[in-house]
Amino acid sequence: MDSTRVTEHPISYERAQPGADPADPRGALVRSPKSYGAAALPVQARAGETPCSPGAATPRGKEKEPPVNGPEHAQPAAAESDPHRPRPTPAPDGIPPQPGGEQERAAGGQERRTGRGLSSGRPMPMRRDGDRLRFVGAATRRIARGIDLDEIVMGLCRATVPTFSDAILVYLRDPLPVGDERPTGPVVLRLRRTDRIPEERDTDGGFLPVPPEPEPPELSGLSALTAELCEVRPGGALNEVLRGVRPVFADAPGARAALPELLGESGESVVPGGRHAILAPLRGRRRVIGAALFLRRPERPAFEADDLLVAAQLATHSALGIDKAVLYGREAYIADELQRTMLPETLPRPTGVRLASRYLPAAETARVGGDWYDAIPLPGSRVALVVGDVMGHSMTSAAIMGQLRTTAQTLAGLDLPPQEVLHHLDEQAQRLGTDRMATCLYAVYDPVSHRITIANAGHPPPVLLHLGGRAEVLRVPPGAPIGVGGVDFEAVELEAPAGATLLLYTDGLVESRLRDVWTGIEQLREKLAATAQLTGPDHAPPLEALCDEVLDMLGPGDRDDDIALLAARFDGIAPSDVAYWFLEPEDAAPGRARRFVRHALAGWGLEELTDSVELLVSEVVTNAVRYASRPVTLRLLRTDVLRCEVGDDVPQLPRLRQARATDEGGRGLYLVNKMARRWGATRLSTGKVVWFELNRT
Repeated sequence: MDSTRVTEHPISYERAQPGADPADPRGALVRSPKSYGAAALPVQARAGETPCSPGAATPRGKEKEPPVNGPEHAQPAAAESDPHRPRPTPAPDGIPPQPGGEQERAAGGQERRTGRGLSSGRPMPMRRDGDRLRFVGAATRRIARGIDLDEIVMGLCRATVPTFSDAILVYLRDPLPVGDERPTGPVVLRLRRTDRIPEERDTDGGFLPVPPEPEPPELSGLSALTAELCEVRPGGALNEVLRGVRPVFADAPGARAALPELLGESGESVVPGGRHAILAPLRGRRRVIGAALFLRRPERPAFEADDLLVAAQLATHSALGIDKAVLYGREAYIADELQRTMLPETLPRPTGVRLASRYLPAAETARVGGDWYDAIPLPGSRVALVVGDVMGHSMTSAAIMGQLRTTAQTLAGLDLPPQEVLHHLDEQAQRLGTDRMATCLYAVYDPVSHRITIANAGHPPPVLLHLGGRAEVLRVPPGAPIGVGGVDFEAVELEAPAGATLLLYTDGLVESRLRDVWTGIEQLREKLAATAQLTGPDHAPPLEALCDEVLDMLGPGDRDDDIALLAARFDGIAPSDVAYWFLEPEDAAPGRARRFVRHALAGWGLEELTDSVELLVSEVVTNAVRYASRPVTLRLLRTDVLRCEVGDDVPQLPRLRQARATDEGGRGLYLVNKMARRWGATRLSTGKVVWFELNRT
């Protein structure tokens, strides 16, 4: 065995108390009260000293820890001579005596940990590679703890100031490239963050103690003295330094020309002379994404050659962390945009019903899930209310949710019954995959008949809040989830009185680890009833406030799943505001339609609209009776607008076209398009409906 092999004592971070961070200025040197016996290492005599016999060793428990000649770790000095104090263990054979030894500490005269009594000519640079390794390990761990961009940059600043440098400036590309993107245009660096030693701080521990002199003015306002933006010119000195990747001292020829380009004209005063500054490029996985400038005051020990390796490690770990943070931010942005576009941006305003909605993701860090809601206007002033929940919370679940929601909108446009819509959704889920499971509730509300038709596919039942304050859970067949296959769905038709509120929701609102789904449904029913009591029996609670009150029932441990909430207030349309006729498909039908419309408008006091409505009704009815084989329906609805609907049994939808001068027809829809507030055509299972709206004033 080689007798010159030396085992170093653990120092600094290895003897730190639990929770101490060596990159923290207050935790750069934490000494433990651990005692070492006299036989830990043989005490060797130095020149001019009397050897200490083994029998003269201090008893266990009173012996001090061997001093560490760390680089920027401050060392306690022997303030007075103590004959009973054991001498420190000298360096083993093969390692030269370190500067700042016993003689130098005695000459120091005062405690080094506070920095008092230190002259500017007595620096304490790092002298051992172990100190640098421990500092780099602690600093990179601190940098790696950051998730987003600001946390990583802050971790770099806090880890290096004041442990490694007195100040730091971090420049990043603006904008930061993401992944394989190839940015176009010039490379621009923006000053992202500066950090420095404050004027007053507790310097107990740390590589660089602060002198009693006031802080130099060039370090007191880094952001004000340096340029915020810097354009890296191709072929310039800064471009060459960044391409070199390796950190360089500020007095290097390339750096002397690059720093004015980076800092601006007034920023040259920030950089001290000599080797008191290091410029380190920040290179990510594919390109340079910025630069870091480490600064020490002129009275501080200058950087050494090994400090370039430390700066390179810090720059590499920071750049890789920034790369990951940018990629994570882009993924989070894409996920958030995907979820946002999958849900309706705004809710429609159908006649006779008011709507409000809420969506809460399961976690802020993953804002994607399979819950969705929708409100789809249907012919005849009806509206389809949909709420569903796809299994899982991943991007895949969100994508499947988007496909199912699109399918539901398409099926609703065909005016299929609710049970048929769920049947086709079940088939679509099976085409997407064998494990694509979802629950869904589909309801159609008719404001004219004041009734609602509901079909359920394994979803929690809706809750109906009546005007008097009574809340009931509607009895709807539960059905099987979408994706099971081979299951028939059943629809029920229920009363939807005016003033009542229907609440559709996903299971994340009523089910959690702390309660089962039926307990949560009962709590929801009680919450709705209690909220309705606050507004009295004759007034329904406002929809937006009602949704907020419902979400307030969630406790700290109740957010295990996404939550989608859709509330519908049924206002309905009074029978006195509806006029309905059947017209035989014959030549006299347009004339009869004009007489019916004239009579209805006179009864509603809307005579000023008679001429316009008669003209438009005549054109639409004429197109209907030309091709219809069954009676044509004509309906007028008086709400905030006047709506006219004409239905026939022909599935082909009319289209707007420009008639030529020689054409005898083709101008009816052109007139409707010019005179009506809105118009449209919807295909039904039995034909189509053409409608238009006019303002009442």
